[in-house]
Amino acid sequence: MLTQDAEIATLLRETRTIALVGASDRADRPSHRVMRSLQAHGYRVIPVNPQLAGTEINGMPVVAALADIAGAIDLVDVFRNSAAAGPVVDAAIAVGAKAVWLQLGVINPEAAARAEAAGLQVVMDRCPAIDIPRLRIAPVA
Repeated sequence: MLTQDAEIATLLRETRTIALVGASDRADRPSHRVMRSLQAHGYRVIPVNPQLAGTEINGMPVVAALADIAGAIDLVDVFRNSAAAGPVVDAAIAVGAKAVWLQLGVINPEAAARAEAAGLQVVMDRCPAIDIPRLRIAPVA
């Protein structure tokens, strides 16, 4: 599990494509604000939400599942409760994502251990929209 600032900064600098699971089309929701923040920083953010599949959030088409994303996924950002994070992590492993990021308050050590055993980097109980400015990560080119 990545806990050191230097490790987290490296992950954020190497990431280009983020699948945001639990994306919301409601501007007042944290997932919506974080998606907008990540996009403003230059990341390609693909919203994942089965109820909203076929619509758009922040100009990006929403997909129903990680398996519906064509191409490589660098990071899966999980906006689901701790219990629901397990199946999302398993899906991230199945699609070959490089890392999973469990948002603030999302704590699932068993899922994190499965991800690490499969070779994924794991961040838990943090928010990239907070860590990016705190760690002074330059915008993605």
